[in-house]
Amino acid sequence: MNTGLFLSPHGSVMAGPLLEFETEMFLGLFGSDGLLVVAEGMGVDRILLQFMRVYSEQGSLVLLLNTTTAEQEYFTEQLRVEGVTHLPRTVTSDIQSTERFNVYTEGGVLFVTSRILVVDFLTDRIPAHLISGILVYRAHKIIESCQEAFILRLFRQKNKTGFIKAFTDKATAFSSGFCQVERVMRNLFVKKLYLWPRFQASVNTVLEKHKPEVVELHVSLTPAMRAIQSSILDIMGACLKELKRYNPTLEAEDLSLENTLGTAFEKTIRHYLDPLWHQLGAKTKGLVQDLKVLRVLLLYLTQYDCVTFLNLLESLRSSQKIFGSNSGWLFLDSSTSMFLNARSRVYRIPESKKKLKVGADAEKQKPASELKRELVLEKSPKWEALTEVLQEIERENKSSHEPGRVLICASDDRTCAQLQQYIRHGSDWLLNRLYTRTIGKRDTASAAAFELGSHKKGKGWTKKGMKGKEPAKKTTAKATKRPSLTLTQMVGKEETKEVAVMGSSGDENELMEEDGSEEEEIKLDLSSDAYYGVLKEPLTVIHPLKGCVDPHSLTRVLHEVEPDFVVLYDAELSFVRQLEIYKASRPGKPLRVYFLIYGGSTEEQKYLTALSKEKKAFEHLIREKATMVIPEEREGREDTNLDLARNLEPANATTNTLKAGGQEQPKEPSRVIVDMREFRSELPSLLHRRGLDIEPVTLEVGDYILTPDTCVERKSVSDLIGSLQSGRLYTQCLSMTRYYRKPVLLIEFDPSKPFSLMARTDFRQEISSNDISSKLTLLTLHFPRLRILWCPSPHATPELFLELKQGRLEPDAAAAQAVTAESDTVAESADIYNPGPYDFLLKMPGVNTKNCRALIKNADSLADLVKLSQHKLAEILGNTNNAKLLYEFLHNVADVPAPVQKSKQTKKKL
Repeated sequence: MNTGLFLSPHGSVMAGPLLEFETEMFLGLFGSDGLLVVAEGMGVDRILLQFMRVYSEQGSLVLLLNTTTAEQEYFTEQLRVEGVTHLPRTVTSDIQSTERFNVYTEGGVLFVTSRILVVDFLTDRIPAHLISGILVYRAHKIIESCQEAFILRLFRQKNKTGFIKAFTDKATAFSSGFCQVERVMRNLFVKKLYLWPRFQASVNTVLEKHKPEVVELHVSLTPAMRAIQSSILDIMGACLKELKRYNPTLEAEDLSLENTLGTAFEKTIRHYLDPLWHQLGAKTKGLVQDLKVLRVLLLYLTQYDCVTFLNLLESLRSSQKIFGSNSGWLFLDSSTSMFLNARSRVYRIPESKKKLKVGADAEKQKPASELKRELVLEKSPKWEALTEVLQEIERENKSSHEPGRVLICASDDRTCAQLQQYIRHGSDWLLNRLYTRTIGKRDTASAAAFELGSHKKGKGWTKKGMKGKEPAKKTTAKATKRPSLTLTQMVGKEETKEVAVMGSSGDENELMEEDGSEEEEIKLDLSSDAYYGVLKEPLTVIHPLKGCVDPHSLTRVLHEVEPDFVVLYDAELSFVRQLEIYKASRPGKPLRVYFLIYGGSTEEQKYLTALSKEKKAFEHLIREKATMVIPEEREGREDTNLDLARNLEPANATTNTLKAGGQEQPKEPSRVIVDMREFRSELPSLLHRRGLDIEPVTLEVGDYILTPDTCVERKSVSDLIGSLQSGRLYTQCLSMTRYYRKPVLLIEFDPSKPFSLMARTDFRQEISSNDISSKLTLLTLHFPRLRILWCPSPHATPELFLELKQGRLEPDAAAAQAVTAESDTVAESADIYNPGPYDFLLKMPGVNTKNCRALIKNADSLADLVKLSQHKLAEILGNTNNAKLLYEFLHNVADVPAPVQKSKQTKKKL
């Protein structure tokens, strides 16, 4: 084996120069600001890395937005490997605000968190005039109200010369919505759109010239698998039909059976049903849940073995019995056929037992009969195809002077773990072990329970299934750092009970722990977080395509191992393109790609649909680019750009206001004190856009200070419900009412959802501890001065704030920051009151916020209050009834019965 291939601890993706079309991409964007949209997998990160290399010097200050921590580490490592001396730095909350100015002035490329960057722009802590430009990653996510759009607007207001260059490889993100790409370009302040699809002439020319040798293997589904797939599709069709019947307003085109196979289906369903979710009936919600489960079944059918698939099906049936949930599709004929075919792949019942039918009586006899079943354990057709591929590679390696390395790519960790064990031990060992530890174990427990007269057959197994999966022990160079992809991750977070039962039992993970010491370890210092070394000669590596914590994990392995053979056990569009780029950048080295796919399956359909959608998205963008009208001032380099105008009449502008003597007085800047933590939300951006000056400070009481007397606590609906349940909102309202005269609770709704907390059908006449409206009612009764603002969306909030501030004094940041939970200042008066006695006074009968101040003036303490007569109290309070209530409360003796003492005779009897 050639050990000289490992050049660095992590390998360098930019091992060679840019390809011809990549150079064209780079030069086009380098010469003029714009948005670069590249086909998925065609190396948008390579172009971004080239820009980072150019600007990694002290003479320039460039900010890079929208990157994750893992990506920042990856980019920095690549530049370090290439010998860049002035490496990018990351600015987080660990760096003190006083030190950040020095970091900015040192120059180079900086990764800065959005919240810190917004605050630094607003407080002029960052030298905006020194910024050379901004690079924006994942530009398709830049919407008007997001933090990155706020940063770009602040940058362009303060700096008219710096560049803005944006990158994305998600063309499909622009295919939904009206003029989506034009909106994004408007938020980015760029005029040019650079489109680079896979079918672009220069791309096609380069990649066709150096294309790898591709061997397509269309594997046939077994008859039982084909029958199961047909049954699942029939059930999905029936569910969709029912969904449209219950919701006739849904778009029939988007909810087609073909679209249900794609990864974007969940987003489509959410787009249509989220605004009405709380108004939908249980039937519609159940159908949406059923579609999610059926999609997972389709995935399991082609992705995993027969035992894992049957285990999932049996889990579904058990969950129906245990939790009493009712999925109608389980009672369809197609469902019965699916269960029969799934069982036939794992075992068959002898002829003498075939007379037993599915039913209540059969269920009772089932454990005894299953003890005599004959195992079939149908092998996955892809396993056999993989064996043939590896044998072919082995034959070629024997005739070669240097064995070629092999990289096998599968969809997720679980598949990789199974392939690892299959290659080492064979299918019989793997399937028997899976059966013994899942279905076999459950059936043995069921039979034992049946013998003892217990009918709780699935109880012990279900609890085991709810434990979840544990990370595998180290078997090779690098063991996985996290659990394999579970059903919970695939279906989503909305499921609770069903997922707990359906979740993988963790028994498959024990396979990964087996025989770790028997294999000779392959010592590769790779940064991948999910890596399986199988064979040392020739070096064979298995790696998942999805689910890695490090988004560039697979790229690292590809360039570290430098395989001669790549086996695509599962199809992934972006990695196929990545392999094309990899081969074109190494024109002299051979690369053969084996492409395994089930012919005529939903897996193939899903891959083809993804290709088709991306192609249509680029065609849509090409047409839109041709008809797009872009104003000359779009880049914001002149003041004529209205997007940079904070208001038609900016709050801090000088206006002609007639005062006494006819003199013109400048208008005071209208400002709002904003808590630092609020910069995670979109409201500060909208307030600034509306013309309000924002002063970011750390507040302990409230989120927004509008005037010296007005304090606002902002809550989204989900945050409101959580705060009501935890009691945190009570504490926050208590602090606000104690220290501010006008405490306000602002409840903001999602603009895409209805402007209501609950459906009309959920309203109740009586107060309930679990009801949101009841809790809010109790909150307003407890805090009479608390005002609640209801906003249909964050965009409506600035107008409300402006109305609340009209004609009132501006807030003082130092005073707002001085108000803490331990402060003694109560805003009811200029005097200083003790919070404890003050709150106690307000709770007394006959005392309210209107008359309590009169009482305080006439009594220095609660002891003085007790000395006052009822007549005097009536004069102070101005109401005889209130005076009577208060006097009786203070002077009536509590009628407490004396404790009953037991007699001696009773004690003796006891």
